Amino acid sequence: MKHRIITIDGPAGAGKTTISKLLAKKLGCVYVDTGALYRGVAYEIKNQEIDWKNDACLEAFLMGLDLNFNRAKDALLLTSSKKDITPYIRTPEITMLASASSAKPQIRLALLDIQKNIAQSQDAVFEGRDMGTVVFPDAPFKFFLFADLPVRAKRRYAEMPQEQKDIKKVQQDMEKRDTNDSQRKEAPLMAAPDAIKIDSSCLTIPEVVAKILNYIQKR
Repeated sequence: MKHRIITIDGPAGAGKTTISKLLAKKLGCVYVDTGALYRGVAYEIKNQEIDWKNDACLEAFLMGLDLNFNRAKDALLLTSSKKDITPYIRTPEITMLASASSAKPQIRLALLDIQKNIAQSQDAVFEGRDMGTVVFPDAPFKFFLFADLPVRAKRRYAEMPQEQKDIKKVQQDMEKRDTNDSQRKEAPLMAAPDAIKIDSSCLTIPEVVAKILNYIQKR
């Protein structure tokens, strides 16, 4: 039986994570944070002190990498060699390293099988940056969320621990990441030609979810 796949792409701070989780819950399917996979790779690159710009070193590292998602109640935990690394992959340092290293085609290829296997086994909402363009180009439901940079920076700022708060740096890092993601040669951040684009700058989370559900139900 063919499973229903919904892709939600967009830049950081557009609301992808919260919206994807709520959407998956309402539809009764699994939520997959594909960005967590790239963060997991970045975490292990830092943890193992890998020279990821050296292709031979990177390929040897990827051959020994064992990343998996494991369900825990309503969440998916990311494990590396069976160890839960979920709490360690959201730091600014890992975020920037994930953005830079994800441009490497070896990394994207290594993680593709994990994503495809999930899609073959169950209905799922996939959140990322190239889900509708590269990973699931034939998905029946594709959405691209975006918002103004200052709005996205304020959202990310509000999520950060007090000791790390610096709105100026948050916006600068986000702008740099936008540039990295959209200008990379391998799978750049962009909306699929047939994706439904939603500007979340002035919309609440429930309003965005309602828009997406309305489109899916009409189909």
